Amino acid sequence: MSKRIGYAAGAYDLFHVGHLNILKRAREQCDYLIAGVVSDEMLELTKNLRPTVPLAERLEIVQSIRYVDEAVVESVPDKLETWRQVGFTTFFKGDDWRGTEKGERLEREFAAVGVEVVYFPYTANTSSTVLRRALELIEELAARPD
Repeated sequence: MSKRIGYAAGAYDLFHVGHLNILKRAREQCDYLIAGVVSDEMLELTKNLRPTVPLAERLEIVQSIRYVDEAVVESVPDKLETWRQVGFTTFFKGDDWRGTEKGERLEREFAAVGVEVVYFPYTANTSSTVLRRALELIEELAARPD
């Protein structure tokens, strides 16, 4: 029986229970879990998003999670290139990709090299996007004159 190496990529910005749930579920389904922490440059390139928490801090947070065996910086947009660099057997992704053109392409590309794609549901009512919007509203209110 071969070792199942999992890979769970994310920005892990404004770390919250949804991130923890993904890492916990991923670790339950593999022997060794690698968390890919997306670099600031990649977030800006792929999502036009500047992270709130700097990469070095996000990397330290994720590496400190007990479910994570190793944390690496994800610095290329091509998931197959990441696979070549990291060498995982299972790729964990949020279920918002399931059934989409990007998700189906990812599944085809990974199937060709023997990598299984496993989807996880997002934790309801918790997301970095919602937290980021709340912070922006707080900043707007704080900037208003009395």
